[in-house]
Amino acid sequence: MILDMLEYYNMISKLNINIIYSGPLWADGIEGIADTVRKCLEFDELTTNVSHSVFSVFVEQMNNMLMYSQEKMQVEISSRLTDVPKGAFVLGSRDKTYFLQSGNVMNNSSIEFLKERIDYINTLDKKDLRKYYREMIKADNTNPESKGGGIGLIEIAKRATSKIEYSFVPFEEDKSFFSMFVTISRGE
Repeated sequence: MILDMLEYYNMISKLNINIIYSGPLWADGIEGIADTVRKCLEFDELTTNVSHSVFSVFVEQMNNMLMYSQEKMQVEISSRLTDVPKGAFVLGSRDKTYFLQSGNVMNNSSIEFLKERIDYINTLDKKDLRKYYREMIKADNTNPESKGGGIGLIEIAKRATSKIEYSFVPFEEDKSFFSMFVTISRGE
């Protein structure tokens, strides 16, 4: 077991991963991860704008996993068993750029809608993203499986340095593993 952990440690170090988490997610439980992200950003002595952008993307990715993950596990919260969503999150940096990757299981019925939304958002420049954001706040949400206002992806794209990358990998008969990769330049 020690050799395996050393291999993981070396791999994580080589990939410049600062934080990695995989497991249950619940609103109060995420606060510990958020504190770790804040401290990591503080250690890097970033500008307020870059630090705020990285943290905002982290929050949006966590919210997406909380709301849409279709893989659940039972955990004891306040002395009672509760089904909570599962997800994975990675924060790292390389070449003066932060990268944030999140992943969770989702229903296949939502894939096409999500692909179309991300692909459209990826065509917009920063000015058009702000305009689209304002339009979406006023619009009715057209996704029947959506639990939010549909603006989280726009918020991520507004803060990202490059286009949102994503993938869907089959997981079960009616589910897939959705992964989102976002980069934010340190601006140096």
